Amino acid sequence: MNTYGWTRRALIAAATASFAMTGMAKADGHQMMESVHFLIPGGAGGGWDGTARGTGEALMNSGLVGNATYENLSGGGGGVAIASLIENAASSEGTLMVNSTPIVIRALTGEISQSFRDLTLVAGTVGDYAALVVLADSPITSMDDALAIYRKDPNALTIGGGSVPGGMDHLVAAIIMQGAGEDPTAFNYVGYDAGGEAMAGLLSGEIKALSTGFSEAIALAEQGEIRILGVTAPERVPAYDSAPSFVEQGIDAQFVNWRGFFAAPGLPGEKLTAYQDLLAAMMETPEWEVMRARMGLVNIFRPGDEFATFLEAQEKQLGDLMRELGFM
Repeated sequence: MNTYGWTRRALIAAATASFAMTGMAKADGHQMMESVHFLIPGGAGGGWDGTARGTGEALMNSGLVGNATYENLSGGGGGVAIASLIENAASSEGTLMVNSTPIVIRALTGEISQSFRDLTLVAGTVGDYAALVVLADSPITSMDDALAIYRKDPNALTIGGGSVPGGMDHLVAAIIMQGAGEDPTAFNYVGYDAGGEAMAGLLSGEIKALSTGFSEAIALAEQGEIRILGVTAPERVPAYDSAPSFVEQGIDAQFVNWRGFFAAPGLPGEKLTAYQDLLAAMMETPEWEVMRARMGLVNIFRPGDEFATFLEAQEKQLGDLMRELGFM
């Protein structure tokens, strides 16, 4: 986190210098850009929608942007929006498209024909770690308990998730089991159509543990409904620091469902820098902190080349695992 904080400060310093020369912005946080149009690859109310609209709201509330507009373009697992951005690149310099881990997974499986390499990488901004949870009154009180049950009888530890086999919740559970030294293909995974149905499966006893987003798990843990066995963060997350990381339990399981922004291919370098400086400045504002806390996410700012390096590493991690699981 300290590294990313330093990066943000460096970018803000660069923004102050570059925009002072062009007159586009001032060091005191005045408007840096007249408008931004957000392209959202899914419908209203989803994670992409919330991230784009929360970002736009923070930009306007902080005065960094005069106006933010939004366009929901669903279909093809996000492929319709990606294709539109590529096809209309010449007229899309004012557009930022939000996306997240599924752009990596769906490109690997061929569900979409494009990948992050076909776009201009602006920056990763926020992320949601994953968690493995059980009911609050479950006899499983720790990850050691869960592994002891699994090692005695693999079928006795049924793990569910709000995605189909091979989807993100399944892959996260496999990363956790693999990190614990177990065969990631051997545990019993039950996929549900959505997180709500998966939670119903946990409540009914159909599954013993649930692979889910940490932000969702926090809310349920605070209500006393579940116990968090572990989080896929490198260390405890301040938002709910009573939940242990898997790393501190000796399990090499790190994963973050990032969310970030892309632009059309061929975006001029000065425009790319302007977007990166804008997002860096936004993430230091109290208006953004209100949005971030509301969404239950963590700041993981990675601009440009840092974003590319991170995506390539995640692509390798998930690709290797999907091949091992037989999904590629």
